[in-house]
Order: sequence, then C-alpha cells, then structure tokens
Amino acid sequence: MSAVTMTTTLTKCHYNGKLETLETSLNGYRKNGYTKPEPVEVSSLRLAAPFSTDPMAVAERERCAYGRIPRAAALMGTAPRRVRVYSDGIYDMFHQGHARQLQQAKNVFPNVYLIVGVCNDKLTHSRKGRTVMTEDERYEAVRHCRYVDEVVRDAPWEYDEEFLEKHKIDFVAHDDIPYTTEDCEDTYAMIKAKDMFVATERTEGVSTSDIVARIVRDYDIYVRRNLARGYSAKELNVSFLNEKKFRLQNKMDELKDKGKKVMTNIGEKRVDILAKWEEKSRELIDAFLLLFGPDGRLSSIWNESKGRLMQALSQPPSPRSSPPPSENGDSMDHRRSVSPPPPKSRRYETLWEPQAGNWMHRALTVLGTRKRPHTAS
Repeated sequence: MSAVTMTTTLTKCHYNGKLETLETSLNGYRKNGYTKPEPVEVSSLRLAAPFSTDPMAVAERERCAYGRIPRAAALMGTAPRRVRVYSDGIYDMFHQGHARQLQQAKNVFPNVYLIVGVCNDKLTHSRKGRTVMTEDERYEAVRHCRYVDEVVRDAPWEYDEEFLEKHKIDFVAHDDIPYTTEDCEDTYAMIKAKDMFVATERTEGVSTSDIVARIVRDYDIYVRRNLARGYSAKELNVSFLNEKKFRLQNKMDELKDKGKKVMTNIGEKRVDILAKWEEKSRELIDAFLLLFGPDGRLSSIWNESKGRLMQALSQPPSPRSSPPPSENGDSMDHRRSVSPPPPKSRRYETLWEPQAGNWMHRALTVLGTRKRPHTAS
C-alpha cells in the first residue's frame, strides 16, 4: 500500500505535562493486524529538535532495539517500533523547498522518527562551495522545523555501515537524482543496494541557488535597501563612490514617493476643495458687498466723515449783537429800521468777483462798510 493513500487522524491532549497522541487511525491497517501503539510524546510540536548528542536523543536511541525494519512492515505500519528515517543536506537559506522535502520524509511511513543530518562549513565549502549561512545558523534552522525529531551535526558526505549502525537508521530519504563524487557516480548507491532508499520529490521553482541568483541580479536594490536601514558601506563591501550613488538614488526615490502621495491626496480631496472654495467665495462676496456696496458700511462711514469735515472747515456765521444806544437817544424802532449788513456769502462773492479790478480796494471797501456808522433812513 502506498503511503500516499494513508490517512492519519491525530487527537492530542496534555497528560502529566506531556503532549500525547491518543488515537492514530490508519485506513486498512487494523484489519491487517495493526495494533495501536502506546502514546508517544510528540516533542517536535513543543520544543526544538534535539541534537544527536543531547540526552533526549541519546535516550531515544538507547530505547531502540535496532534491527532494520523491512520496507513492507514499515509501509503496513506493523513495525514493533518507530521507523528511523534519515535525511541530509546543506539546508542553506532554509526555505519551503527544504521544509516540503522533510515533510515528505516524515510521512513516508506511518510512524517515523526523522533524523536530519547537516554538513558543516568545511565539508560544504570544499564539496559544494561557499554558503550564505554559517553551520550553526543552518543547524538551528533545521532543528526548528516541526517535522524534524533529531539533528545530526557534522553529517558525512558519504555513508558507511558504521554511520548507519551508530544512528540506528532504517531508511534514507532523498531525491532520486544521482549525486556524483570523485570516488563514485552515485553517493546513494550503497543505500539503494540495501533497499534502504526512499525517494522524495524536489519543489520546482525554488532552491538556494535560485534565491542567490535573485540577490545577485538585484544587487543594487538590496544594497540601497540595507544602506537605508543603517548598514555602513564597509559592512556591505561597497566603495565610496558607489555608496554616494546609492544614497542619491534613495533620495530621488523618496522624492518620487512623496510627489506621488501629494498628487494622490490632491486627487482625492479635489472635489472637497472645490466645494469648500465655492462656499467660501460666496461668503467673501457677501462680506465685500456689505462693506463696499452703495448702502454698505464704508459708504455710510464716508458720508458721515465727509459731513463732519465740511462742517469743521466752513466758518460759522458771526453772532448778531445789539447796537449800543446812540447819543441822540434813538429809540428801538429807529434802530430796527436800520438795514442789516450784507450777508457773509455776498461779501465773499463781492470780494472774489472776477470782474473786480482791484481786490485790495474792494477789501478796504468792505472793511470800511463794516466800520461805517449806521445812518437813519
């Protein structure tokens, strides 16, 4: 029976501080003699996977009564213990392709204890080339994948019988593309000969090499990104001139983004601005007419001010005084019959009349008239 047709239902709960599997139901396994195993602690769901030298991994290995499980028993789920499957790799820049490969290795049989080997920097650089992540970073990335039960540091490039027995490995999971070395054409030839090889599929379109190629292709973009985030040119191995160029490009991009935001805001608020402007313009027109219109406040103020100014500039009329009684004893009736002096306006007209020949003469005449004693009529 293929492992693809397997259906697993897990019901978990905490018992005595441990997360345990209460029921494992596998289609077709009960009627073929499968018996439900004892509850097993699923540590990978709560903790990072231990290294092979940690006490937890050592205790698990010592509990295992090693004797290689046949493929048929592993597929049927009739093995007396958990099937120990080994998978290895570089796992640089751990991505979803790595995680899916480990997921396949974990689910290749019903009850798998997955051991993952990670090669160190020295071996990897000599065989495959420089890595982006250090060996410690790669170890930590793998041991935090939830499908992994144990991590083997300093994993070998090629296998031997001693390594298989030391870690009590039942099967090795890897993609079936042959890996050639200087000594052999396929690193997994011995494993395949022992019927211990389990093939997994690669995830198309994603690999560490593809990710590195993207970074190299968009090198300028990532350098500018890190400069903007505070990295120095020395940390990024960038020359002085390139640093200035990248920083100038960042400033230009910032200005472009600000310009786009301003234009977007103007476009969104244009209708509101026009409506508010129309309302304000009406208020301004009404205020202008109220102030400067024909019946406006400014006209009233001007008229009042002009009247007061003209009143202040015009000479008030001289008051009429009662003439003293004459020596001849003229009566009041006689004084009333005396003709009054000409009006002031007439005197001014006479003084400034254009036909007058000598203005000084006329002025003296007027003054003489004012001093001339009154005569009886």
